Amino acid sequence: GSPVWPDWSANDFKAIIEDNHADWTSFLKQTNNADFSKLIVYKNSKGGNFQNILTDIIAHLINHGTHHRAQIGQQLKQSGLEILPASDYIFYLRALET
Repeated sequence: GSPVWPDWSANDFKAIIEDNHADWTSFLKQTNNADFSKLIVYKNSKGGNFQNILTDIIAHLINHGTHHRAQIGQQLKQSGLEILPASDYIFYLRALET
């Protein structure tokens, strides 16, 4: 499996983000409405067995990303940054349009 905390270079992030986006887009295009209620059986990074429906897993992924954005904001504030950069997804989309 993939390492939980890979040692990636910041220079690789753009390509990683683009690959992730392409993979998600491909996954969603091949997924039909019935697939979203299917039970997914999986193991977490600690080897525990779990099962959840796909919509709950997707909701978790989205919310977990929000959790990490908050952690980053906390670290920036603790490092002395007074005004945090906009990190909401909608701001990202707006930046793409310019």
